[in-house]
Amino acid sequence: MVPVSHRYQRVRTGVGHTGTVTTLFDLGETDGDRGPVVVYTDGACSGNPGPGGWAWAIAPDGVPSGSGRDAATTNQRMEINAVLEALRTLGVAPPGATPSPIVVVSDSTYVVNCFRDRWWVRWQANGWRNSKKQPVANDDLWRPLVELVGRLDVTFTWVKGHSGDRMNDLVDRLAVAAVTPG
Repeated sequence: MVPVSHRYQRVRTGVGHTGTVTTLFDLGETDGDRGPVVVYTDGACSGNPGPGGWAWAIAPDGVPSGSGRDAATTNQRMEINAVLEALRTLGVAPPGATPSPIVVVSDSTYVVNCFRDRWWVRWQANGWRNSKKQPVANDDLWRPLVELVGRLDVTFTWVKGHSGDRMNDLVDRLAVAAVTPG
């Protein structure tokens, strides 16, 4: 089995579409290893709303990883953005190849329940309105995330935050560090 950290190649570091600094990796071919890539994600916010950060990292050793920030946001938006940015990065495969299955591990019930309980199906059917007939909060992030999850083989798993899970603690530290660059 090829270690997951050897399945990636650093492509560039730059400003992403959300104005955040991120490091991108291409998923490379491996020696037939098609096991799932396990990615931990987290979001953080100083004040809610306030400046926020998001992060993702690949288990078991946290490499590769990505993080970014937004000057004015909410914790929920950063939780969604962490998953969106991870999948945008990990869902890239060389021409003719298929991305590996991905397991997203998050301490956000908001994110995990959206996919586990298929909230997004009702939102789409109702024109992106919730059960109270109000616009779905954060639909500018949910829409591209739902579209991306639909193209990839993704499952979601919840982990209790601040419970001693080494990888969850790592992405929490990365997200908090992204809130205030420098």
